[in-house]
Amino acid sequence: MLDGEPNSDWWRGAVIYQVYPRSFLDTDGDGIGDLPGITRQVPYIASLGVDAVWLCPVFLSPQRDFGYDIADHTAIDPRFGTLEDFDILVARLHAHGLRLLIDLVWAHTSDAHPWFRDSRAGREGPLSDWYVWADPRPDGTPPNNWLSVFGGSAWTWEPRRRQYYLHHFLPSQPALNLRNPAVVEAQASVARFWLDRGVDGFRLDAMDFLLHDPALRDNPAAIRPEGAPLPAKLFGMQEHPYDMMHPDGAAVMREVRRIVDAYPGACILGEFSSQPGAFARVAAATAGVDRLHMGYTLGPLRGGYDWTSVRALLEEVALHADDGWYCWSFSNHDVERAASRWGPYAERAGHPTGPEGPARARQLLALLMTLRGSVSLYQGEELGLPEADLGFEDLHDPFGIAYWPEFRGRDGSRTPMPWRADAPHAGFTTIAPPGRPWLPVPAAHAALAVDVQETHPGSMLDYTRALLRWRRREPCLRHGSFRVLDLPAPVIGFERAHDGQALIALFNLSGETVPVRSPALLERLPPSMSAGGAVVLPPHGSIFGMALWTDVAPAVPAPADPAAALMRADGDPA
Repeated sequence: MLDGEPNSDWWRGAVIYQVYPRSFLDTDGDGIGDLPGITRQVPYIASLGVDAVWLCPVFLSPQRDFGYDIADHTAIDPRFGTLEDFDILVARLHAHGLRLLIDLVWAHTSDAHPWFRDSRAGREGPLSDWYVWADPRPDGTPPNNWLSVFGGSAWTWEPRRRQYYLHHFLPSQPALNLRNPAVVEAQASVARFWLDRGVDGFRLDAMDFLLHDPALRDNPAAIRPEGAPLPAKLFGMQEHPYDMMHPDGAAVMREVRRIVDAYPGACILGEFSSQPGAFARVAAATAGVDRLHMGYTLGPLRGGYDWTSVRALLEEVALHADDGWYCWSFSNHDVERAASRWGPYAERAGHPTGPEGPARARQLLALLMTLRGSVSLYQGEELGLPEADLGFEDLHDPFGIAYWPEFRGRDGSRTPMPWRADAPHAGFTTIAPPGRPWLPVPAAHAALAVDVQETHPGSMLDYTRALLRWRRREPCLRHGSFRVLDLPAPVIGFERAHDGQALIALFNLSGETVPVRSPALLERLPPSMSAGGAVVLPPHGSIFGMALWTDVAPAVPAPADPAAALMRADGDPA
């Protein structure tokens, strides 16, 4: 734990930098990133102005799902290093004022885990009911119609037990029986092991899959518009009231919170799916003192970036703004990078290394940093990296291999970090040609390398650091309330208010210059923000300013210059 204020709500409004270890920095030349590589780059991470690091799994694993199939929860996979390397990383992060969250996968393990090997051996052993087992139907088919997220039945036959076992993802990821108190206690021991080693909390994987309907009822078919094509992913052909999102999962969350509360300052970040009602589930799961501290949903990562979609997103956020605590994420290791997902190829192929860089990438980052809640910033997002365009021969992701080319998988967001533009493999690894890192480094990424952007004032990296400095010193952004402004397309806006001050944020989602002439808005903004009776936003531009008044009784004197926190129309902090 960090010294200072262990009981403080440090995570409220915090920015958490997500590190995907395989792709961060390789120091031993095997083409795979490792713990010493992360330790070496801790000063870089700290220089961004983030508060914490979320480390994706480094546990012992067959790596069929790249670490989310755990074979030993308390051992480090040799690909990444040793427990000593882990301890050195924790100490290095803490020395730089950074906290560490690690992934905790409660809902499943690898089929190579000793727990599963014992459980599959027979129906009478001490671990026989540690996983979800069920008899076949009379005709030998699976117990019900549940589908795996990765395709096909969610059930696999185990001849040793003459039963099926449940897996929501790969067949090599059997689901744990979290209704068994012994299983919950075993996972609790895992959590304590890492907390005792100094981690500051956990990111909990796949919260919507903790528990399911104990009666194993069939899921109903999803309603599809007449004539609509079949989805490439079978999982989308069902509604999911029985195989996921069971309300009994709340008891598991309370148990995790009880464990973490014994370590002052530790916190829990939960991952929730994009199934309907995601924001309400996050709000319910993070409300009160016996649930998760914060949660995020993949919903915003799946949606579009048009005015209608973003406005609907903000309104849903506002509906639950006073409930629980969100952690926003626009990019991560499971989805296409936001710079590509929400922008046409012609723009995302550009190089945001100067003031003329893609305005949309900057706007996405500005929106991410000004929404109410905490933030997860994915490695490379600070560089404006687009999705890597990989060929089928480059893929490792079983999800992408199975669905190619309709779904290109997750490898395009997992390619190595580019550190030095002119170095082999952009400085990610010392492995010499014709060898190669586990995934190739695209030429477009090398052009956006850290060393290039470090020397370009106004680069995306420079802009990220400025945004984070601004966010850190502005209480409205870290702690303020959230209210959507009623503005016509293509402009969206909201107000963040805290301690008698209010900050207004405006975003032009179009590629054209747009004047905003709302009298109610203009009378609240400093005159320096408007001209000719309008606030003018450039294409994909963002403008922020302190409001001249607020309907909250001032708790502190208003600043002498209400435009002091203004960001210029070109998006650079003033």
